[in-house]
Amino acid sequence: MILVTGGTGLVGSHLLLKLSEGDESVKATYRSRDRIKGVEKLFTFAKAQSRFSKITWIQADITDIPLLTIAFKDITQVYHCAALISFDPYDFNKLIKTNVEGTANVVNLCLANGITKLCHLSTIAALSKLPNTPVNEENHWDPNEDNSVYAISKYGAETEVWRASQEDLDVLIFSPGIILGEGHLNEGSGKLFNRVLREDRYYPAGASAFIDVKDLVNIMIYGMSSAIKNERFIAISHNYSFKQILTEIARCLSKKAPAQLISRKLLGLLVGLDRIRGVFTGKRKLTANMANSASHVQTFSNQKLVDSLHFSPASIESTIQRIARYHNTN
Repeated sequence: MILVTGGTGLVGSHLLLKLSEGDESVKATYRSRDRIKGVEKLFTFAKAQSRFSKITWIQADITDIPLLTIAFKDITQVYHCAALISFDPYDFNKLIKTNVEGTANVVNLCLANGITKLCHLSTIAALSKLPNTPVNEENHWDPNEDNSVYAISKYGAETEVWRASQEDLDVLIFSPGIILGEGHLNEGSGKLFNRVLREDRYYPAGASAFIDVKDLVNIMIYGMSSAIKNERFIAISHNYSFKQILTEIARCLSKKAPAQLISRKLLGLLVGLDRIRGVFTGKRKLTANMANSASHVQTFSNQKLVDSLHFSPASIESTIQRIARYHNTN
């Protein structure tokens, strides 16, 4: 039986959709029952309603060892997708608790239950910008860089997974770029679609790497069924500027594309104002690290993924068209 942690997240829900095509039983963890409705909506959009009942749902938090222990009953493989995503420095302790301690719990239960293989979902944020450009798997973590609190927590999670590999658990780590997929309009890459729907006229100067969530889950499953173990793969399809992505989203949604560049000076001003706001609210929406990332052109290589897992990505146009259809019908 397969276990997917974080089954109601973007990657988790699409992973369940794909895994449900097979004959093996699938179990998924969730924290809020309301989030399961979103997964069911995805299955309906994919015309796969009959497969939704194949999933066994277990309410469990990866920081709650007793409940998580129950979820591991009769499991042979684990896809660890559960994580807290936040770039707010005020969330640092929560990030460490969920992403580092939670992953340690998953790893320990994998070891205790004789799990055959663990797939861990990480992020390109946990890779150094140097020495190679485009960034590849040899760009190891650099603690001296200006790393976000999210990146720090995900690097900590990775160390727990590598620990498991030293204790004879076969592991794979996938480090995706910005994941594009249906659902979760107010989270992750869904915010890009939200900006276009609001017809926000500004765009940042930077560029990053993107991947279709369907491509991501396909390579995760392929990797888990292969003999490949104890490897990391940068999981990206294409490098694009934010302007290119937002323009394509606008075209598919029949909205005005953002046409005005957000200057570094304006971003700096907004960061300063947000810092003051954070003193009173205990929340940050725009940090200097986030502003730098939005303004910086960073490219990544997927050559190892292509060579080892025979990866052939979908076009960014077809990906965005599919996601736009989902949001236009929901």
